[in-house]
Amino acid sequence: MYTRRVEPSPDTVTTTAQHAAGPSRLAWLDNLRIALTILVVVHHAAQAYGPADWWYVEKQPKSSVLATLSAVDGAFFMSLFFFVSAVLVPGSYGRRGARRFLTGRLLRLGVPLLVGALTIVPGLMYAYYVHYRGYGPLPFGRYFADIYLGLGDEPADWTGPSWPDLQFGHLWFIQNLLAYSVLYVMCRQAARLLKRRGHRKHTRQVPSHRSLVLLTVALAAATFLFRLKYPLDTWVPVLDVLQVEPARLPQYATFFTLGVLAHRYGWLRRFDARTGWLWLIAGFLAVTLLFAVGADAPAFATGGFNGASALWSTYESFLCVALSVGLLTLFRETLTGTNRLTRELSASSYTVYIVHLPIVVTVQYFLADHGLTATGAWLISSGVGASAAIVAAAVIRRLPGASRIL
Repeated sequence: MYTRRVEPSPDTVTTTAQHAAGPSRLAWLDNLRIALTILVVVHHAAQAYGPADWWYVEKQPKSSVLATLSAVDGAFFMSLFFFVSAVLVPGSYGRRGARRFLTGRLLRLGVPLLVGALTIVPGLMYAYYVHYRGYGPLPFGRYFADIYLGLGDEPADWTGPSWPDLQFGHLWFIQNLLAYSVLYVMCRQAARLLKRRGHRKHTRQVPSHRSLVLLTVALAAATFLFRLKYPLDTWVPVLDVLQVEPARLPQYATFFTLGVLAHRYGWLRRFDARTGWLWLIAGFLAVTLLFAVGADAPAFATGGFNGASALWSTYESFLCVALSVGLLTLFRETLTGTNRLTRELSASSYTVYIVHLPIVVTVQYFLADHGLTATGAWLISSGVGASAAIVAAAVIRRLPGASRIL
């Protein structure tokens, strides 16, 4: 039912990071979210020209450098998205209460998820069907009913990537974030009962080098175990509804939890910058080494009971922790300014994620027969895709009623 992951931008309950870790506005967290959102567009622009994974546009020139870039992105940025989104959750819950919080999440996450799954994703999959499946012409209405929803019979020579074509595509992050939000409410309700029975709140020390090393080791072990059965880019439908990639579930669930704890214990404010700088340097060195070796090197594997899988699980976990901690430090310490442009970009980041993918894929289709190199096509797809998505998001957000959701 589901295909490979297409990464999104982090949802935000509010359009700013206000109340994320205290009463003052955290402009640097807004700036980090903007940077990560642009990275999402750049990442998807590279998908047609780098990794060998399934993508909406096929038979394009390939670049090993772009394949490595995709691997680096995948190692950390979705986990960091979950962290940033989770930092905002406790404040929203505290202001609204459980019922209003869930109602708001259903509106802000559920509505775009449903609309996108019925419009954006089938449009992308129909374009793929027409261009690459070779089954002959088919009106969109029949495709939507028979192939996308699976109401027709599965062709004997179905080429995939799954049957039916129904999926959430790049909206998987919104769907997972909604599920995590529901689990968070359940945990808060259980915590209330424990508190009534005499449970006492304990303080937590700021993460140190030792705790970050232990986190890396634990993530590596859990990731390796999950990938024994579910290699990277293997998706499973939980309860036949929730689109999940088990290979990265330990990272995503852990970083969402850490985001909640960071809000509760003030880690964003209290974390030692010297620790963060060291991890950032280590992360950049690890990225440099990976570009020198190549993510497709025989020493790495996406899953299975073997040393290559264990090595990649460990390397990826280190990149995840080092780059996440390092970038949080970098933006907190240096990129704290705000202006009219950054405020507009911050407010539009969620909408940019929702609308950017069909724009990027359209550009990739347009460039397919122009004889460009992989790098050239990627640069054009990135620039045009990001610019057009930002403009489209600004327009859509100003439509009547859109601001309540986007």
